[in-house]
Amino acid sequence: MYEYIVGKLVYSNPSYAVVECAGIGYNIQISVNTFSSIKDGETVKLFLHQILREDSEMLFGFFDEKERVLFRHLITVSGVGANTARVILSSNAPGELYSIIVNKESSRLKSVKGIGEKTAQRIVLDLADKLLKENFEVGNIGQTHNNSANEALSALTVLGFPRMAVEKALKKIIETKTTDLSVEELVKETLKIL
Repeated sequence: MYEYIVGKLVYSNPSYAVVECAGIGYNIQISVNTFSSIKDGETVKLFLHQILREDSEMLFGFFDEKERVLFRHLITVSGVGANTARVILSSNAPGELYSIIVNKESSRLKSVKGIGEKTAQRIVLDLADKLLKENFEVGNIGQTHNNSANEALSALTVLGFPRMAVEKALKKIIETKTTDLSVEELVKETLKIL
């Protein structure tokens, strides 16, 4: 029903953004890749996908239309819901995910939380040919900006990961890295551990 929204970004974290348009604040679920491409206070354009359920209405937003295409393909796969698709897109840059699927590297999808071997194989089997037929190239989306480990913790707990496990994983990552990591990098590294 909705194609996109253009408005002022009032608030964002790695799991959702609030975009004000015509005096209404829209809560939009986003991936880490989209989060890294937007800045609070700026006017943004997010491509939308609406999911209506008996008990809820959710908007998913994407900085790039091609990321939305990947999301829509992912949710057509049996066993992959909207939140799982968002976690997959948060764990891999769109270009990387496109490459994983068309090159049929299902083993690389298994590192994503909630994706087992059968689901990874099903994603590759169902989507490889479809993505090749569409013949589009997906580039990496945006560069990250400085954020704290608290934002990564918040994003991962909102996605449903246990707070204690996330804190432990984040601590381990921060101790082993010699350089400061962006929130996107922290989330991706933590997802590999969880």
